[in-house]
Amino acid sequence: MPSGPSLRSIAFYLPQFHPIPENDAWWGTGFTEWTNVTKARPLFPGHRQPDLPGELGFYDLRVAENRHAQAELARAYGVSGFCYWHYWFGGGRRILERPITEVIESGEPDLGFCLGWANESWSGVWHGAKDTILIEQTYPGAADEEAHFEAVLPAFRDPRYLTVDGRPIFYVFRPENLPDVAGFIAHWRALAEAAGLPGLYFVAEVTNRTEEEPTYATARIDGFDAAVFMRLPALRRRGSARRVNLSRRLGMPESYPYLPQPEPLPDFVDPDFFQPAVWPAWDNTPRSGRNGVVLTGSSPERFRTHVAAAARRARELPDGEGIVWVKSWNEWAEGNHLEPDRRWGRGWLEALAAGLSD
Repeated sequence: MPSGPSLRSIAFYLPQFHPIPENDAWWGTGFTEWTNVTKARPLFPGHRQPDLPGELGFYDLRVAENRHAQAELARAYGVSGFCYWHYWFGGGRRILERPITEVIESGEPDLGFCLGWANESWSGVWHGAKDTILIEQTYPGAADEEAHFEAVLPAFRDPRYLTVDGRPIFYVFRPENLPDVAGFIAHWRALAEAAGLPGLYFVAEVTNRTEEEPTYATARIDGFDAAVFMRLPALRRRGSARRVNLSRRLGMPESYPYLPQPEPLPDFVDPDFFQPAVWPAWDNTPRSGRNGVVLTGSSPERFRTHVAAAARRARELPDGEGIVWVKSWNEWAEGNHLEPDRRWGRGWLEALAAGLSD
């Protein structure tokens, strides 16, 4: 079945591939995500590290040609647009905003995009300093919400910005952290109306880390238009917890097989409200070393199976809301990316395109 105009795929996009003063101060001059990627080493038999980029190379996102090359690849394989991670810590504090600012100001590349608010404090947890808060996420109140809205309004008005019924999509990473979720959504809807926008389309990320109740259960009540269920595609068998505990005692990362087939969704996932998400792979040991989590046995073939199932679910949603969220376009230090690598080449992209058309 062809993907059709009502089915879209949006890939999360990490902007941490250029130096910034904060990272220079914390981790050394010139630090980018590539620093973590290139230092990675195998930690157990069969562990495939380092995972290195293919044809796009170790790019710098300050270079417009690199952003063009990404967009051309994405478009060729069915990616409708990027969801750029957006950092607003409160009080006007932003970070890593240069790539999206230049995309907006230059009008290039000609690929759809939206913003995902990564509303979480930055700590040193992935770099061996887990108790150190580098930047604290704060919520100072209404005036700060207005300043935040004004900061992203140029993006919302961009003709490339991804919308549902004309309403700009805004993704919230940790809605449960907001002190007044419903108040924030209502406030921004009023600001959008005053700015002449047809509205906003709010999407909440929901997970269930304990495999029981969701971390956030009131998305629809609070005013979100949709939610996305995010959980590692990890095969957990009887005895997995005991094996993981043993690995930890031996100083090894957690590891699970990548699910060969998508598993049934939890009961709280309403198929009329939740949009599907897919993961090519996962291995965050480049960031967290022996404290990381690894999915073994991932491959483009298995990924295609997950994409095809997600596409079938997305096609059942109302027109315009049939979105498959892909984690991620370029999270290299977390081991989940669509960009070509040295092992599979364009395999992840080919699997995405095939799965969307299955």
